[in-house]
Amino acid sequence: MLLRWPLLVFALCLGAVGSVYGQAPPPGVPGQPPPPPIPTVVATGQATVRRPPDRAYLTLSTETRAAKPAEAQQRNAQAMAAVQQKLEGARLPKESVRTLAYSLDEEYDFIDNRRRSKGFRAVNTIEVRLDDITRVGEILDLAVAAGATSAQNIRFDLKERQTAERQALRLAVADARARAEAAAAGANATLVAVTRIEEQARDVPVPRPMMATMRGAAADAAVETPVNAGEIEIEATVLLTATIK
Repeated sequence: MLLRWPLLVFALCLGAVGSVYGQAPPPGVPGQPPPPPIPTVVATGQATVRRPPDRAYLTLSTETRAAKPAEAQQRNAQAMAAVQQKLEGARLPKESVRTLAYSLDEEYDFIDNRRRSKGFRAVNTIEVRLDDITRVGEILDLAVAAGATSAQNIRFDLKERQTAERQALRLAVADARARAEAAAAGANATLVAVTRIEEQARDVPVPRPMMATMRGAAADAAVETPVNAGEIEIEATVLLTATIK
């Protein structure tokens, strides 16, 4: 028995060596050819969803001038207070009005290469949100009559913008898939599975603006300011990758 142990150990070693060298190298081992690439198709899909707006934003300003800064500031405070009082009287909730900007600056003239003060200018700018867009013209006229010296950048938007954005995205994916299937059919192949969908970076469309600057005589107009809301367009673009066979 003592003489057989070395032979048994030697035989086991030979068997182990033989099993290692007898196996095929695993895939991906250097020296082996890479697996063939999986056929794929890439397609772009686009979609546009159009909706009538149901929300509007108005930008209103009061502008005053005076020889002294405190006087210009006080005049502006009185003017804006009158405008906001009218807006509140028009049954607009307080949270629908917010301040966008306020400035108080000295104005100059240059005479004989010398700077001379013309006085001070105060501007207070607010944004008004309207959830009933049929009142846009009414609120514009009311604000100007109350003392607003500028009304501009009327913007229209959707209360449920995200819902419309998701719909546009679904339609864009459907368009991309249809294009991928058409491309595969043109190559006598069929779509197997979608492996990747990327939403493409896009410029978020700014709610449609309408310039409506009114000064002076506009407040005396007997006819309500006409405003046309048009439509909101929401676009989506995707890049779809799918395997084919």
